[in-house]
Amino acid sequence: MNETSPARTVIVTGGTGGLGAAVTRHLLDAGWRLVVPWYVEAELDRVAPHPNLETIRADLSDEQDVEAVVECATKDEARPLYGVVNLVGGFAAGRRVHETPIEVLEAQLSINLTIAYRVIQAALPELIRHGGGSVVCIGSAAAVRPFPGAATYVASKAAVSALVQALAVEYAGDNIRVNGLLPTMVDTPANRDAMPEADRSSWARPTDIAEVIGFLLGDSSRAVSGASIPVVNVAGSD
Repeated sequence: MNETSPARTVIVTGGTGGLGAAVTRHLLDAGWRLVVPWYVEAELDRVAPHPNLETIRADLSDEQDVEAVVECATKDEARPLYGVVNLVGGFAAGRRVHETPIEVLEAQLSINLTIAYRVIQAALPELIRHGGGSVVCIGSAAAVRPFPGAATYVASKAAVSALVQALAVEYAGDNIRVNGLLPTMVDTPANRDAMPEADRSSWARPTDIAEVIGFLLGDSSRAVSGASIPVVNVAGSD
């Protein structure tokens, strides 16, 4: 069997973002059927129409919208839901804990942890029904190598890694694998614009992350679950 199977469906949250567009292209090229929820209409320009791509407007903090996404992903019984890729996330930094309102922590937990939890929770019954699947979440290298001024972000991403490990144990008996990626800064246009003077030599490239996600979804990684995998630009090139 190839790395992926065209007879399977994957939900990719954040699939129209700076990282997500690269992941979407890679998985479509590999033959997956994709369901990509979107919230900002302008981001749809990043993904070209494709016969195996379905986009759906959704607020992933809303339970009914999440259910609609899963329903879209499960309407084709010939290509059952097999994978969930959680790319939605946000970043906040700049102040130390005693200077940071609790609302910042709550917002970081909401976008980085709660949305992933909600989408996975909604998809799990379908993965179980079809005999298993693969879930991939985006954490952060900062979760294991924190830096000052980003405690709320670090805590939320560390929680994502903990969720990955807990899910991997809970659903191993259902043949559901759950893994997380720990990228350094991701080399997207938005991050380049925000930090024009930064040293980008170790920034993780979206295309590299997409290839790792493709591997984790595919059958060749069937023995990998509960992993937190660093993703960096090892070559140190643009």
